[in-house]
Amino acid sequence: MTSSAAFRPPTALTAPGGPFATEERTVGGRTLPVYVNGPQVLRDLLESTRAHGDRVFLRSADRAYTYAEHYAAAAALACRLLAAEDTGGYGLARGDRVVIAMRNHAEWQVAFWAVQLAGLIAVPLNAWWSTEEMTLALEHCTPGALIVDGERVERVQPWRLAQPEATRARLLTVRHPAAEDARSERFEDLPLPAAGSEAPAVDIAPTDIATILYTSGTTGAPKGVAATQLNYCAAAMNPRWFAVCSALERGASLGDIKPATSLMTFPFFHVAAFAVVLATMLGGGSLVLMHHWDAGAALELIDEHRVTTYVGVPATALELLAAAEASGARPASLELVNTGGAAAPADLVARIGRVFEGRVESRNGYGLTETSGAVVVNYGARYREHPDSIGRPSPATRVRIARADGTTAAPGEVGELQLSGQGIFQGYWDNPGATADAFEDGWFRTGDLAFLRDGEVYVVDRIKDMVIRGGENVYCGEVESVLFDHPAVADAAVLGVPHPVLGEEVAALVQLRPGATASADELRAHVRARLAAFKVPAHILFRTEPLPRNATGKIVKRSLRAEAAAAVAAV
Repeated sequence: MTSSAAFRPPTALTAPGGPFATEERTVGGRTLPVYVNGPQVLRDLLESTRAHGDRVFLRSADRAYTYAEHYAAAAALACRLLAAEDTGGYGLARGDRVVIAMRNHAEWQVAFWAVQLAGLIAVPLNAWWSTEEMTLALEHCTPGALIVDGERVERVQPWRLAQPEATRARLLTVRHPAAEDARSERFEDLPLPAAGSEAPAVDIAPTDIATILYTSGTTGAPKGVAATQLNYCAAAMNPRWFAVCSALERGASLGDIKPATSLMTFPFFHVAAFAVVLATMLGGGSLVLMHHWDAGAALELIDEHRVTTYVGVPATALELLAAAEASGARPASLELVNTGGAAAPADLVARIGRVFEGRVESRNGYGLTETSGAVVVNYGARYREHPDSIGRPSPATRVRIARADGTTAAPGEVGELQLSGQGIFQGYWDNPGATADAFEDGWFRTGDLAFLRDGEVYVVDRIKDMVIRGGENVYCGEVESVLFDHPAVADAAVLGVPHPVLGEEVAALVQLRPGATASADELRAHVRARLAAFKVPAHILFRTEPLPRNATGKIVKRSLRAEAAAAVAAV
């Protein structure tokens, strides 16, 4: 087994002329590293996929798109979006917003790439949102058109129907039985794209806004993250870099790297999905889609379609491993379990190794909506040796740890993780105040507490997810990780509850595994054996219902704080 200390990526990869070479550029007033030999706008990336021709790009339960079919469909829809209304088009113009709200149907990707080819701004909405949540986002981004599946039509219609009929946003429905009104049509009724369809001739600049993605809102109201074409080109190159490094560490050569077939479990509206999709397209790979998550069905799909890469949040990866252990299924094609979108339990990589007997690699990425996907990744031998690290940054990403006074922290000292690089967004849509708060001297403030050790980044918690107990800082993620190590614990959330003397006290909400038993005293003893006494939860509250999570797999702690405080007060 290769030691992480022994492996370093060849300098030729990032040297001038190398595939991952970077140069310093000033973008939006910030100086940052940019990949020289990667695509500069998303249209460049999509055009390059035409070389893959009849290779399957997207495969769902009811249809498949080859790269050629996907390009033709996106190009035809792009032309329709820009065509004048009196010719049957939508009459949209550069900078107009187009909302996409649907499940992971193949049509999602057709819609997204049509918007990019047309030089418009895609606004992917969280498919799990309620009518109220969607209305707030629609009022904020004011789209000229909406592309929505049948399950979500009724959630966008209240906003849309409140507009004057003559100027009402156009609606294109997907998998919906009928058009809603005169300014609505069905995707299934569009003319079939002709073979060799060409995209409209529009000028697209690297600094043009490509998407507005709304943050998950676990700590407050969602904000619209405006990411540029150049940001997403980094999102294509960064995972490619880590994949190449992982392959080289295993002893492969660049010529040995084959296109991946990935099981896509991230929802397309989540930033982690973008990195998977873009890297897949860059390498000419295939994506296998799921209608909804089911671990047993996932194992069957992996086997049926010879899937090489599983991608998803750690929670679904753990469910996949549990299903594999229960059924005895060990799909021979699987080579990599790639997680992101939430912090991975420290034992995940070891468990993957045990279940697949060392045959399957593990990779875990760190990124935010504001970074356009993972920009720091742990992989291979490094991940096995340092599972509590998030890894090292990509060539187009710089990292620093900042103290509260803005100075740079010493190695091993905890401070705020700050980032600079090609993938970092330009700002929040129509929110200059939040944009100003997000940056410090050109560095993006992640809001995560971290430290550096031997070039590795270690995240200990969110700044706002820290309990200050009598002047001592308790990092919730650290306590949660220890609780997860107890065999009876299925899920856990650690947070602070008010205390009249200490200010805050540590509390843990715990869901036990089916059939398992554990007392509060037993769990406290388990934590006490691993952590300092002040970090041991004073209150352990057992739940029978799953902890609330958003679409990215993160626990929504704001909905738990009142519940925990009330339960503690009632004791």
